[in-house]
Amino acid sequence: MTQIDKKTLEHLADLARIKITEKEEDKLVEDLKKILNFFEELRELDTEKIPPMAGGTDLKNTTREDETNKELVKNRDILINSFPEKEGDFLKIPPVFE
Repeated sequence: MTQIDKKTLEHLADLARIKITEKEEDKLVEDLKKILNFFEELRELDTEKIPPMAGGTDLKNTTREDETNKELVKNRDILINSFPEKEGDFLKIPPVFE
């Protein structure tokens, strides 16, 4: 059985570059122990006659062709002129990243 302790948790937190408090450490150690124990239970199941899965379901490409909204194209100038800040045909928005 895989054991997890505070030292292992601190190492994982360091690898993930996350900070956790002492209070969070205790709860996370207990939660991770429960998760690992659950996987130990799953290992006990007999899966000898069950074929391995590869991919789950038949996936299909869900993309579609781009379509132009003709109403928006007709009203392009109205849309651009109604925007609060613009520079030529470009719309100015507040910075996303600082």
